[in-house]
Amino acid sequence: MSLFRTELRRLTKRRFTRWMTVGGLLVLALIVVGLFISNQKIGPEQWAEAERSADRQHQEQVQWAQQERAACERAKAAGETVDYYPADCADITPPLREDIRAEWFLPSTFVFRDNFEEMLVPLAGILAMIGFVVGASFVGAEWSTGGMMNLLLWRPKRLTVLLTKLGALLTGLLALALPATAAWFGSLWLVANWRGVTTGMTSGTWQSFLITGGRGIILVLVAATLGFALASLGRHTAMALGGAVAVMVVGQVGLAILLEMAQVRFAEAWLLPTYAYAWMTKKVTLQDWRSCNATYTGECEPATLDLTWQHSSALFTVGVVALLGAALWTMRRRDIA
Repeated sequence: MSLFRTELRRLTKRRFTRWMTVGGLLVLALIVVGLFISNQKIGPEQWAEAERSADRQHQEQVQWAQQERAACERAKAAGETVDYYPADCADITPPLREDIRAEWFLPSTFVFRDNFEEMLVPLAGILAMIGFVVGASFVGAEWSTGGMMNLLLWRPKRLTVLLTKLGALLTGLLALALPATAAWFGSLWLVANWRGVTTGMTSGTWQSFLITGGRGIILVLVAATLGFALASLGRHTAMALGGAVAVMVVGQVGLAILLEMAQVRFAEAWLLPTYAYAWMTKKVTLQDWRSCNATYTGECEPATLDLTWQHSSALFTVGVVALLGAALWTMRRRDIA
């Protein structure tokens, strides 16, 4: 019997894998339902209601200006000195009707071209969480239950066994991520078709969306590999999950507070979620409002730092090589007990 097929079957038969997958897909389905409920298709009725809302807002502003002007005139007549009133009460005027735009009062609508790419971020995040936890439990359970020792009696090549398990894990996750991403494309296209706008799509836009979706799938595989490597190093699922909690909750939150107290420039550049977001969005621009770059117009612009997907890819590569390499080294060197 093929070791790869055996491991792939073991992965798909595990109840934990199934429940994690169902839970993650349920969350994604709820997001789609929420988008469908919270958005509307903009038509003549919505525009008419927005115009009425703009008229009401303008009337309220007119009434407010009249009341404030009258109060200002009474204060001036009584000889009171009120700092928040202008020197001339006639300067208190309402905005013009054309300054209050009807589109401000339109309901939310899902514009596929503008909104879809950012919606790939939660998809990748949820699938990456599934990949990390499933990857950690897949090998961690083998160590904690003694299944790894029994497996090595049948197939004594340690590194082959570990890498085959990893290959089965990544194959299974790829089989999940690809149709999930395709379903995400289709679901949000239907949301935009029924509750938004699907116009303006070009071949370049579709290509950009597909590339971003591909980066999301790579992020899932990276997260699964890291979870697998951490659990293999600690020989227990808790090693990976505990390490993740320590890094993300204690390390990242504590580090963020420490950096803020120390007033470190571009503190977000030291936080892992920033690189995950930069990987998905291609670039994140950090700003330091404590510095000032003067412009020709005399304005003060904050200093900026761009983090791109290339920075993220370098960080992910180092992390995967270091942790997976350590897991393989310990598998080869340590006793199986």
